[in-house]
Amino acid sequence: MRLNRFNLVATIIALHCSLGTFSADLTAQQESQPTAAAKSVPVFKDGEAQEVDGFKDPKDWITHDLWVETEFDSDDNGSPDRMHVSVTRQKQTDTEGLKVPVVYVTSPYFAGTSSTDKEYMWNPNHELGATPPERKNPPGIKPRAQRPTISRSHVQSWVPLGYAVVHSCSPGTGLSQGCPTVGGINESLAPKAVIDWLCGRAKGFTEPDGNEEVTADWCTGKIGMTGTSYNGTLPIAAATTGVEGLEAIIPIAPNTSYYHYYRSNGLIRHPGGYMGEDVDVLYNFIHSGDPEMREHCDCEVRDKEMAAGQDRLSGDYNEFWAGRDYLNAIGPYKAATLMAHGLNDWNVMPSHTIRIHAALKKKGVPLQAYLHQGGHGGPPPMKMMNRWFTRYLHGIENGVEHDAKSWVVREDAKMQDPTPYGDYPHPEAAPVQLHLRQGGNNVAGLSLESAGSQGTETLVDDVGISGSGLAKAPSSNHRLLYATPVLTQPIHLSGTSKLRIKLASSKPAANLSVWMVSLPWTNSRKLNDNLITRGWADPQNSKSLTESEPLTPGQFYDLSFDLEPDDQIVPAGQQIGLMIFSSDRDFTLWPEAGTELTVDLDSTSVEIPVVGGAKAFQQATSGGE
Repeated sequence: MRLNRFNLVATIIALHCSLGTFSADLTAQQESQPTAAAKSVPVFKDGEAQEVDGFKDPKDWITHDLWVETEFDSDDNGSPDRMHVSVTRQKQTDTEGLKVPVVYVTSPYFAGTSSTDKEYMWNPNHELGATPPERKNPPGIKPRAQRPTISRSHVQSWVPLGYAVVHSCSPGTGLSQGCPTVGGINESLAPKAVIDWLCGRAKGFTEPDGNEEVTADWCTGKIGMTGTSYNGTLPIAAATTGVEGLEAIIPIAPNTSYYHYYRSNGLIRHPGGYMGEDVDVLYNFIHSGDPEMREHCDCEVRDKEMAAGQDRLSGDYNEFWAGRDYLNAIGPYKAATLMAHGLNDWNVMPSHTIRIHAALKKKGVPLQAYLHQGGHGGPPPMKMMNRWFTRYLHGIENGVEHDAKSWVVREDAKMQDPTPYGDYPHPEAAPVQLHLRQGGNNVAGLSLESAGSQGTETLVDDVGISGSGLAKAPSSNHRLLYATPVLTQPIHLSGTSKLRIKLASSKPAANLSVWMVSLPWTNSRKLNDNLITRGWADPQNSKSLTESEPLTPGQFYDLSFDLEPDDQIVPAGQQIGLMIFSSDRDFTLWPEAGTELTVDLDSTSVEIPVVGGAKAFQQATSGGE
């Protein structure tokens, strides 16, 4: 009887495996009797996929590559572009007819990148609105053939758990055909084609120009995507196509808008750590594709489309940038999404994730956010990712959709130990409006009450002084600084702060930079000990993001814009400060020093998102102003 029962279990498992689904009854059997089956199949416990002995040995894995035919011809050679794809899967997908879901990673980086030397970046040292100095293009990337394995990332994590891992090179990179476009439509359609191939709807070939087809009959038709930075952008790009079979994604620090990456509220603003980078520089950085097609791609994409569209003179939002903003293509999106981002990521800033997160909430897409206090990158804990893919790729009812909607790594916690919250922003966060008091060249007040009839205060631009230097200074005519009373209790900020400012410039163009800081500024290396959040804007875009107008010197303009979202607990003993200055050496262009910005104090305020609202703020600032 015991032998017969075990044979019955094996038969049931083989049947369900061939169908690519697993019932709740089967899951229970696998949890209680994981060794009963003769064949190796995915195993689940506590709602997570478990390592399977038969899947663990890399020597038993099958690796092969192929080219998937797309629906576009971005290199204009008269044939649909084919994407280079590599597969790593369990031997049982051949020997036992096992069907498995896929964890898919696509990237423009897999085949190498070009130089990041300063001479190949745009020189920021010029006047606003002036034609920038010419920029050199770097030498071409040396071709690197990567067959049959494009990348080994993620295979050790996911193959032993019962997933195949698939990699592909983006258009115009590695052995993939076409031209890189840095956010163009082909970067969305390329992963769509790979997913279509995995689901049996697109053709795959053994060679880039051959006719011998290869199929993915080992795939269940359930695909998840993940990746960090550019590699995290592409899962969102694929999801905006609404492609069937893309069930879930885990984008980590994704760039969701190239305008927001290279511009800020009309201002030319570089990503942190990459001064002088722009979309054409990134194009050069990734263009590792067929050397015979590079001249054509450079001419058509970089030197025509990008040169005409990126606009380093005005910084306005235009059709070029709109076509590289995934929020504009969110309509077909339906993949369950677990988003991850560092709240102190000044490369791909937190707003990239939060803007898409807010849109997906409105759409009702299954959604969670994992936010941490670090910088660029940082995936969710493996347990979270495992539960996400187990639920949406294997179909195991583990209740992940009922878990907390937001997970925030608190200031002194480990990355693997986030605190759960009902949502992001914190459900109890409310905007608290704070007003400026006179004396900002020193350190003036920032309070709930408006003093009224305070007049104006002026700062003088000098890009030679760093933002941290300005925040440390007890007084400076190069910035205006306003601070709350010393906190007697911690204040939890969760959400997006908003600045409303009325100002005048002594010149037709000026940078405007705003930092929210925790004072006193210290020499701490922890990212969130001093800086709370930041924002930048071009006063020339006070009326429209799509059309800037030169400033009339001395005339006042009203601006309103968001700072970067955050979730931070500012401890007792600190002050929350608002610092207004002009050029930010690490992010903006570097005009000659001397531009004056004059701020109307009575028409300027900042809203900060306080958990507990005005009452919590009052309690934390008791002790007077």
